[in-house]
Amino acid sequence: MTHSRLDFDFSLLSAAERYKLVTGVVVPRPIAWVSTLNPGGGVNLAPYSFFGLMGSDPAVVAFSPGDRPEGGPKDTARNIGAGGEFVVNMVSRELADAMNLSATDFPADQAEPAHLGIDLAPSGRVQVPRVALSPVSLECREVQTLTLGRTRIILGEVLALSIYERHLKDAENLYVDTASLDLIGRMGGRGGYATTRDAFEIPRLSYQQWLETQGD
Repeated sequence: MTHSRLDFDFSLLSAAERYKLVTGVVVPRPIAWVSTLNPGGGVNLAPYSFFGLMGSDPAVVAFSPGDRPEGGPKDTARNIGAGGEFVVNMVSRELADAMNLSATDFPADQAEPAHLGIDLAPSGRVQVPRVALSPVSLECREVQTLTLGRTRIILGEVLALSIYERHLKDAENLYVDTASLDLIGRMGGRGGYATTRDAFEIPRLSYQQWLETQGD
C-alpha cells in the first residue's frame, strides 16, 4: 500500500498557518515558566513552549517569547532586556493549572504570582525569584538575543540549578530521578499537553557493539 505525502512551502503560508504545522509536529515541547523582574520590581511570570536546552559547557537554554500581536516585545523579553536575569521554572503536572492561568495577558505592571496566589522563593545567584513549588528551577543570565522577523530568541547561560532533594537519586554523584519530576510538555497548539510518565529506555551501542550484532 502506498502512502501519499503533502509538502508545504512555508514561503506561501501565513505565520498562523506555519504555527499550526510546526506546533503539531514538534512535540512534546518542554515548558519554560519564566520569571523576570519588571522595572518597578514586580515579578512577571509567563510560560513558553518554544524552549530547549542548547548545551552544557556552558549550560545554555533558549526560548522564544515572540512579540505581542499588535507588535513590540512581550513583558518577559522587555524585562530581560532591561536586567539580563531570568529564572526558568520547570512545570510539573501539579502546577499545570497555575501555569496555564499565568498565560493570561495581565497588564505589564501587574504581577501574575500575586494575583494567582503563586508562592515565590529567593534564588541563589540572581535577583529574580523562583516559583517555590517548581520541582527544579534554572537561574539564568541572558548572553544574547536574536531577532529574525517577529521571532525573538533569548539565549541564557544557566548560572545555578535549584532542585528538591527528593528528586535526586544520588546527590553526591548528581543523578536526577527524572521521572519523579513529573514534568509536562506541550502537544500541538493551545490547550494540548503531555506528561513524561510513559518513558522507555533504549541502550546506546558503541560501534564495536553494533558490529557484533551484525553477525547474528
